[in-house]
Amino acid sequence: MTISTFDHDVLVVGAGLSGLRVAIELSEKFDVAIVTKVHPLRSHSVSAQGGINASLGEDDSWEAHAFDTVKGSDYLADQDVVEILAKEAPRAVIENECWGTAFSRTDDGKIAQRPFGGAAFPRTCYAADRTGHNLLHTTFEQTLRKGIKFYNEWYVTSLVKSKNRICGLTALEIATGEVHGFTAKAVVLATGGFGRVYGHSTNALINTGDGCALALRVGAPLKDMEFVQFHPTCLFGSSILITEGARGEGGYLVNANGERFMDKYAPEKMELAPRDIVARAIRTEVLEGRGFENEYVHLDLRHLRKEKILERLPGIREICINFAGVDPIDEPIPVQPAQHYSMGGVHTDCFGVTPVKGLFAVGETSCMSVHGANRLGGNSLLETLVFGRIVGKKAGEYTESVEQPDSSYVGQQTFEMRERLQKLLLHEGGNSPVDIRETMGQTMDVLVGVYRKSDALEAALKMIRELKKRFENVSVGRSDEKFNYALVRTLELENMLELAEVITMGALMRRESRGAHWRLDYPERDDTNFLKHSLFTKVEDYIRTELIDVNLGKFEVKERTY
Repeated sequence: MTISTFDHDVLVVGAGLSGLRVAIELSEKFDVAIVTKVHPLRSHSVSAQGGINASLGEDDSWEAHAFDTVKGSDYLADQDVVEILAKEAPRAVIENECWGTAFSRTDDGKIAQRPFGGAAFPRTCYAADRTGHNLLHTTFEQTLRKGIKFYNEWYVTSLVKSKNRICGLTALEIATGEVHGFTAKAVVLATGGFGRVYGHSTNALINTGDGCALALRVGAPLKDMEFVQFHPTCLFGSSILITEGARGEGGYLVNANGERFMDKYAPEKMELAPRDIVARAIRTEVLEGRGFENEYVHLDLRHLRKEKILERLPGIREICINFAGVDPIDEPIPVQPAQHYSMGGVHTDCFGVTPVKGLFAVGETSCMSVHGANRLGGNSLLETLVFGRIVGKKAGEYTESVEQPDSSYVGQQTFEMRERLQKLLLHEGGNSPVDIRETMGQTMDVLVGVYRKSDALEAALKMIRELKKRFENVSVGRSDEKFNYALVRTLELENMLELAEVITMGALMRRESRGAHWRLDYPERDDTNFLKHSLFTKVEDYIRTELIDVNLGKFEVKERTY
């Protein structure tokens, strides 16, 4: 059976900052297209608040930025990749400024920089508390200027592999309900993180780890998946992010006894310790009975005064008023930790190259590993722009070296995917995807959270595997084929269950405490056995696990104190 396909040189999956920057780099020489399940300006990059790091200050340097990043990573970051990030940071920021990003300014007109957790200098450039919003709009404008092709509201259902190379993908056109094939020499995954595996997350509903699951199914390993960052300050009740910039501007964390408690956990850095340390401190205060209502602590900005809050944190004030009925000018903000970022992802080198020929990954979808066991605030927006350019260049070099693949492989898999989705839609009386998803989120929140231990992780793994079996008999429910988001959410759930299993397996395998992964039954860091990256490869229906070396460098591995 012959099925026509859309043909391009390179396909970028995802239209956040990473995907857009890759496409911009490729657009001068190649036919590049972006496939995205939401409009580009709805990508989760738009939600980043606090800022983007770069050593622009006279006393700062790329070496200081690199050291802070490696130390913040609890020495699990690959130091060669960190060096690239730190060296390229000023270039990325200035490039985006030249494109039109409206960074906040100092009185003498320079780009303003605020302090962020784990940093020796104020190196976080910002646009009030809407930095990601500004960067995404500016970068998107450049893709429009270059005439890059977008397939908006298309959901990628599979990668197509033949003769040991990626030759395209299949995707559901959400508006029509039709599945189409795409042929390409290379595919770049830039789908963001997998935060919605957890019930309480700062992530958008779209952050379901699609790229990681797609890569896993075609034989690309995932790396360091157990390292999940819990942002310490999320709005109690809704888990909406309250930027680290609020603490960077001088906010205090206070418990129910009225104590500014961070002096017990990080006396030198206080509220500006790295996120994993602050998140554990808040959880400890609550667990030991010093939280409000045994659930949260206060982030107090009142001493910053009205003028500074309105100038530097207007979006945060708006969020607090609309979603908590609290005006931070007059009242403290109720906060608690929630899942925020995925340090793990698709295993790549510093050019985004995966072990599967023709497949690349970038941004939060990838694990190069630039963040190691814990990401510093301000480095994620930076990673998207720095490595978006680098990965785009590398994908272009690969594309020039290979022939356009035979579209018949894509056509065959497109036909098979159409049959599979039709069968899923016609199946009635099965298990509810909503119930499965809710149970998955609760399981991950409670058993694979800030603090972890063996019996809880084993219980979580058992539950996730039970949920995967229940998914085999899932029923989407009757609905129109057009804009069938029940189907999309069900396909996303399948991806999240795959990743929940791998996250939990990694947490069980890593019998130490390092960065964001904290084992109550193994409370010490174990460099002898676990100064290693964890790797997960799907072989048929089996997940193979292994440990590989970290790329060390000029910064000696030491005890991490703040």
